[in-house]
Amino acid sequence: MKIAVTSQDFKSVTGHAGKSRRFIIFEVDAPCDVPAIVWLHLPMQMSFHVFSGGRHPLDGMDVILTANASQGFVEELAERGVQVITSNESDPRKAVCDFLAGTIKPAISHGYSIPRKQELIGCDC
Repeated sequence: MKIAVTSQDFKSVTGHAGKSRRFIIFEVDAPCDVPAIVWLHLPMQMSFHVFSGGRHPLDGMDVILTANASQGFVEELAERGVQVITSNESDPRKAVCDFLAGTIKPAISHGYSIPRKQELIGCDC
């Protein structure tokens, strides 16, 4: 499973997922085996806020964890087969582990409607 975490500073979970250009990519083979495999820094034209379509580097992700995202971003990624989940956790590794454990605490809504259809994987973090 590949999980992208929005992180404008590569240290914490950040929001505005549609405008985000920096992601920490985690590849998870076993519960809580979450080594960061890549720091992805996209050019401005690849942020979903201005992206014009076609193939995108985030297309290969299973999940995107973020502090917040618009409904448009959620729907666009759903069409690409990527699930968007909000989290109030600021630590990227802990956010991933919480997601895997099914204990993720959703971020405070800013009027966005985020569907909560997630398949939970056991984790003993």
